[in-house]
Amino acid sequence: MNPGEVGSAARAGGATAGTRLAPRILGVVIGAALVALAAQVAVPLSITRVPLTLQPLAVLVVGGLLGAAGGASALVLYLAAGASGLPVFAGGSGGALHLLGPTGGYLLAFPVAAGVTGWLCGRAGGQAGRRAGGQAGRWAVLGALLASAAGMLVIHAGGWAQLAILAGDPGAAFRLGFLPFFANDLIKVGLAALLILALRPRFRAIR
Repeated sequence: MNPGEVGSAARAGGATAGTRLAPRILGVVIGAALVALAAQVAVPLSITRVPLTLQPLAVLVVGGLLGAAGGASALVLYLAAGASGLPVFAGGSGGALHLLGPTGGYLLAFPVAAGVTGWLCGRAGGQAGRRAGGQAGRWAVLGALLASAAGMLVIHAGGWAQLAILAGDPGAAFRLGFLPFFANDLIKVGLAALLILALRPRFRAIR
């Protein structure tokens, strides 16, 4: 191969990499924006300082659609935006102090939850691809449900841990940070799995 051909191949490779990178960056930005929008749907609860929001649902869906790396990156971007003061946290709030307060454990768990959900969805998709017919469909549904449930558990584990530290009472943290949200979050797990199953094939190019 002569120098001219080498240069052409290098330029072609760079163009291909740029073509792949641009949609991934856009996906990360859109994912962060989706979680920010979901955070604005916040319902205060009288028994706890942690509001009921759509953030967990958005986190699971973003992770499932963008994959482990893309989902985690989107949520890191979201946290960075909120910590810098942009009003992207629950109820239009912002600032780094939110990461140290009652909801901080949930927020800090978001990137891990998105990464876990995306990784498990990828594994489940690979297993489903090795099966035929109805088995593949059942495996895909089960995988999406388990991935979403695992991501939700990560969110609650982070939230409980920080509440336990702040309150000095792990039992109270469980009662105030998990039990009030249990039934609602079961519904969110099911909705996340449905959305991931419906939309994930369309996002294959940016994972």
